Amino acid sequence: MFKIIFTSTYIIYLIITGIIVGLASGLLGIGGGFIMVPLQFFALKSLGVSDDLAFKMSLGTSLACIIPTAISGAYTHNKKSHKDILKPGIMLGMFGIIGGFFGGWVSSIVPSDILKLIFSGLLIIISINMLIEKNEKDKAIITFNIFTYILIGLLVGFLAGLLGIGGGAFIIPILTILFGYKMVEAIGISTIFIPFSSIGGTISYIIAGYGINTFPYSIGYVNLMNFILIIIFSIPMAHFGAKISYKINEKELKILFAMFLIIIALKMSSILPF
Repeated sequence: MFKIIFTSTYIIYLIITGIIVGLASGLLGIGGGFIMVPLQFFALKSLGVSDDLAFKMSLGTSLACIIPTAISGAYTHNKKSHKDILKPGIMLGMFGIIGGFFGGWVSSIVPSDILKLIFSGLLIIISINMLIEKNEKDKAIITFNIFTYILIGLLVGFLAGLLGIGGGAFIIPILTILFGYKMVEAIGISTIFIPFSSIGGTISYIIAGYGINTFPYSIGYVNLMNFILIIIFSIPMAHFGAKISYKINEKELKILFAMFLIIIALKMSSILPF
């Protein structure tokens, strides 16, 4: 049984995490898991939690936090967007729930080091493509139908659950490169998709951690204290970030997102220490 003393430093650490994650979620259409997972991991380690448990709880709690945070950003994007982003976001999300569930299940039982290296390489390729892409009218290479909804929803949802992230790092490049969406439209669709994929992954981590002596105030691998402290600040910041995204031009958004992808790639390949 854990005997934990929650310090003021620990609480402030989580509040700062919520602010950063919320802003990134609304602005870039991401879940913010790549920020929450390492920050929660180090916070839990500072309380004496073992590496394995701290990592699994960071993944599960991050996915739970992503749900309300992304919904806040999605609400603002849907109001401001001049294009229908609700239908593709929901359709992709319906299959993202399934993919997220299986991704979370696989992550809880199988080491993912090799997969992380593959994904990090893929993200670097995508980011380079976005940086060198000419600023022309975007043209769709493929269009949405039931097959593409199922394939992309399942695939991105699986990756989201596997890595404890919302999936925006994968779905936004797919929407801009293959489907011809403008960056801000892709971000809007991503914020609608992310809560669905995160629901599936969260359920997996709750089930996987059920009955295990995890951590005080936890349901499976989801810690309720971390969850509440983070979302109190991430929800309003996601709304603010979504509003800002419509004031930044297309080129600046692409550069910002490409830099974000490179950071994720380096983090996933363990080149960055945070």
